[in-house]
Amino acid sequence: MSESLSKEKILVTGGAGYIGSHCVLALLNQGYDIVIFDNLSTGHIETVETLKKYGNVKFYKGDLLNPANLDSLFMQEKIEAVVHFAAFSQVGESVKNPRKYYRNNVCGTLNLLDAMLDNSVGKIVFSSTAATYGEPIYTPIDEKHPQNPINTYGQTKLMLEKIMDDYDRAYSLKSVRLRYFNVAGADSDNRVGEWHNPETHLIPNILKSTFSGGKTFEMYGSDYDTKDGTCVRDYINVEDLAQAHVLALKYLENGGETDFFNLGTNEGNTVKEVFRACEEVTERDIPVNVCPRREGDPAVLVADNSKAKNVLNWNPQKNLKYSIKTAYQWEKSFQ
Repeated sequence: MSESLSKEKILVTGGAGYIGSHCVLALLNQGYDIVIFDNLSTGHIETVETLKKYGNVKFYKGDLLNPANLDSLFMQEKIEAVVHFAAFSQVGESVKNPRKYYRNNVCGTLNLLDAMLDNSVGKIVFSSTAATYGEPIYTPIDEKHPQNPINTYGQTKLMLEKIMDDYDRAYSLKSVRLRYFNVAGADSDNRVGEWHNPETHLIPNILKSTFSGGKTFEMYGSDYDTKDGTCVRDYINVEDLAQAHVLALKYLENGGETDFFNLGTNEGNTVKEVFRACEEVTERDIPVNVCPRREGDPAVLVADNSKAKNVLNWNPQKNLKYSIKTAYQWEKSFQ
């Protein structure tokens, strides 16, 4: 790799957050210089300080809703491409407070895209979501599956995918949209991990409960048409996910056209299997109370990831138990 190529400067919005921080580590590992832009509403300055130990990382505190923050950044830094994570992502909150989500996710990203155009930055890797598909008509879900979101969060991401298509047609701004399924795990070397307040995700909450005298977890529905009656979800390891962003960036650098890819494992785990794996890793019994189904919970959500494998040459390596082990190491470091 030539010096000029290896020292490309990549803007990572939301780089102080969970997935963004793992992506920063993966990019640093490939020799990129990183500029993190984050308003720290859900990210952490401590995470940024950790990342600075592993490569050339600059940090700008700013908000996508303030175009002056973006203008200042692009004036000071010669950005080659953008990896865009910054967004609100709580499904339940998005339904209760849609204006917060439309303004932040859609308007904020429009400001980012406009700053890119104004500064001749023509490549963006975008954090999208399987929530753009809505209720599955079939599984595994491939990229040809209709996109019909059932919540505001999914709607904001789908809108932005459509906007990026228009920006490609009009301005040749090339994008890769990565549609995640369920993300799990932490950095193998315990440098960064999942750190939400409050935490809403199943696996970290199960693991946290083993430190605090335990609590009884509620499992919604045991009568689904699955192998053990509980919902099946596709858990993708966060380091594998970060690697997909590196590959998507390289795809665009090599002249790739605008495209979109599912990121999942092609296989699912039931809720019972998640609890069992957490019990094995923590060596503790985790009490569970089985409740009726929740409305809107599909029985199975699993990705067909063959397109990402074929086009990006992406191959997820880490299984659910490995993700839980790294997440447990991370949680223990907080105790």
